[in-house]
Amino acid sequence: MIKKTASAHWSGGLKDGKGQISTESGALSNQPYGFNTRFEDKAGTNPEELIGAAHAGCFSMALSMILHDFDAVADDIDTTATVGLEEKDGGFAITTIHLDLTAKIPGISEDDLQKAANMAKENCPLSKVLAAAEITMDAKLAS
Repeated sequence: MIKKTASAHWSGGLKDGKGQISTESGALSNQPYGFNTRFEDKAGTNPEELIGAAHAGCFSMALSMILHDFDAVADDIDTTATVGLEEKDGGFAITTIHLDLTAKIPGISEDDLQKAANMAKENCPLSKVLAAAEITMDAKLAS
């Protein structure tokens, strides 16, 4: 099993607090996030755009793999994932993720592109985890 890690640090309350997000690879290192970057379009990141980036990347790689079954190799695959966050049931929920794909794939028909893209959408690991996942947790107080 491959395992990758990311971490978050938060200080303060919801609206006045601030945090940093980091990844094992160092691609993100103490990247700031907070209420204002999530709900007020301030500079910094937020969980929804990180999910979108992960989903777009996963989908693009899955499509690349599936294209092999269609005897095709993409010159370019460009995917944008738009993650919708809205108030729901007294809190917030991610209710939609829309993938926009533009691809340059020599020799593939529009019909085969649609088939391959739908297979990638259904089978990339991020699509699966965003549909349902076992979430486990260990929690402890710092001393």
